[in-house]
Amino acid sequence: MRCAVAAVSTPALGLRANAAQFALLVAVNALVGGMVGQQQTVLPLLAEDEFGLTGYTYIFTYVAAFGITKATANWFAGAWSDRFGRKPVLLVGWLFAIPVPLMLIWAPSWGWVVLANVLLGINQGLTWSTTVIMKIDLVGPQQRGLAMGLNEAAGYGAVALTSMAAGWLAAEHGLRPAPFLLGLSYAALAIALTGLAVRETHRHAKVEAAAHVPRADGRHDHLHGGLTSREIAAQTTWREPALSSASVAGLVNNLNFGLSWGLFPLLFASAGLSVGQIGVLFALYPGVWGVGQLFTGALSDRWGRKHLITLGMAVQAVALGVVALGHSVAVWALGTVLLGAGTAMVYPTLLAAIGDVAHPSWRGRAVGVYRVWRDLGYAVGAVLGGVVADLWDLRAAVWAAAAISVVAVAVVARRMYETRHEPGPEPLRG
Repeated sequence: MRCAVAAVSTPALGLRANAAQFALLVAVNALVGGMVGQQQTVLPLLAEDEFGLTGYTYIFTYVAAFGITKATANWFAGAWSDRFGRKPVLLVGWLFAIPVPLMLIWAPSWGWVVLANVLLGINQGLTWSTTVIMKIDLVGPQQRGLAMGLNEAAGYGAVALTSMAAGWLAAEHGLRPAPFLLGLSYAALAIALTGLAVRETHRHAKVEAAAHVPRADGRHDHLHGGLTSREIAAQTTWREPALSSASVAGLVNNLNFGLSWGLFPLLFASAGLSVGQIGVLFALYPGVWGVGQLFTGALSDRWGRKHLITLGMAVQAVALGVVALGHSVAVWALGTVLLGAGTAMVYPTLLAAIGDVAHPSWRGRAVGVYRVWRDLGYAVGAVLGGVVADLWDLRAAVWAAAAISVVAVAVVARRMYETRHEPGPEPLRG
């Protein structure tokens, strides 16, 4: 009788076996993305129109604050989710979201905006990292790319839709408070869903760890289940070729995103575009990014990770060149669409590659370390964009990001190996 009870209580792995929880986590991550989208179109315009800020470096402080705190929160999300479980970390992350839209609505100075983005960074680091880890837990080793594609598509699709909605609300009702009421409603809904309906997934990771089959080529034999947190950080940062290459590509990818977040609305506004037009242009980037991931994540399960990552970074470099050369809505639309397509190739594929290499017992911490480096790209992009724009101009800052993307292409092509491998003789099935 005890054996029968144990067998029933053992969680199954796979997308089909966990469809309801997986879909719920997709919805929660869409709300995570929406918290960012509420402000992307509006804050650069708010900085100039209401606070009278003109120095690009100073304006980009809110992106840098967001990136640094999100990167730090990613580390804690990974470590705490492995230690305490996934759901508590997710719920705590959402509690940090509640003050953000209220502070943006009532901010009497730019310092309040920066502080709000510190809290937003904590919210994003804890919630987005945890939903990533939970989805990888649920699907097991064979559908990681698909799982990450769905997760990131939901998050960045919501960024796009909310950016567009916030731009429309700002055009119709002013820069404050209407756009930020979206974020307030998202946070309240997410807390209710997480507290009442989301279930813990840590046991799924333990089931996978118990049946873990090493690679036939022996490449990951040194990455056993007993690594310390310091060793995991070292492997993900520089020692393990695939993990460290993913960290470099992730950092540059978010450098491009952070730069575009603070710079694109100002570049488009300098050509006399309306708030509504800027909102649509900016939404194209995460919109194509979000929809594209529905396909690229699954493709990486079939075609492999490395070539999609390399191609995606190359497309981003070309896209940034198009934006730098553009002077019209049509050219900028092409550039933002290409940037979204390149990012779609890279984003879910990098997360899937981390899941391929990291042992299930320390996967949460590996995801956390990778996301530390990736999300530091927000801060690097904001500072780089601000400094170069102040020294030269906005277009020079875009060219600088394009050049750095080319360097990332070279690093991935040289160091990364193909991480996707065929399952062992006893694959887990859901």
